[in-house]
Amino acid sequence: MRLSCTVNGRRRVADDVWEGESLLYVLRERLGLPGSKNACEQGECGSCTVRLDGVPVCACLVAAGQAEGREVTTVEGLPALAAARAAGADPRPGAGEAAEPMEHAESMEHAGPTDGAGARREGDPPLAPVQRAFIEAGAVQCGFCTPGLLVAADELIERNPGPTDADIREALAGNLCRCTGYEKILDAVRLAAGRAAAGQE
Repeated sequence: MRLSCTVNGRRRVADDVWEGESLLYVLRERLGLPGSKNACEQGECGSCTVRLDGVPVCACLVAAGQAEGREVTTVEGLPALAAARAAGADPRPGAGEAAEPMEHAESMEHAGPTDGAGARREGDPPLAPVQRAFIEAGAVQCGFCTPGLLVAADELIERNPGPTDADIREALAGNLCRCTGYEKILDAVRLAAGRAAAGQE
């Protein structure tokens, strides 16, 4: 089947999608967006968290066909989403673009904030505030869980700019981390939320 949806503000098309494919597989393998991680494939770890029409979901549990005509935001789209929010603009900058099949479309998204060697590439958008906060708070170790945590935390702060610790814990309850012990992650979300509330994004 052909899948057409808006991914990170740009209409995208994937052809020959098998009916049983997950949204996670389509994002990673067909659309070249490897930020969302494939770990448990059971919706237990949260490393594949994306936003589907604004709501955080585990992409491994969403059938690709369920995304037809809908809007998906991955970790790669957080900088543009943050920039659109800061400008008071529509956070879907390419919502009106014509869809292109993947084999003919040049991806606007990058695999991540680095070139693979740890350096940011020229022309990359600035990191989203929540991404900067995770770096500054030392909330990243192996990094495997980080994309899902970033997406979930960004959605929380957008919905509730002044979250309590209980709010943060609830929002991130579906995201597991084996490295940090969570305290630095909580620090990062507090930092990002504090800046958002103070208008310092």
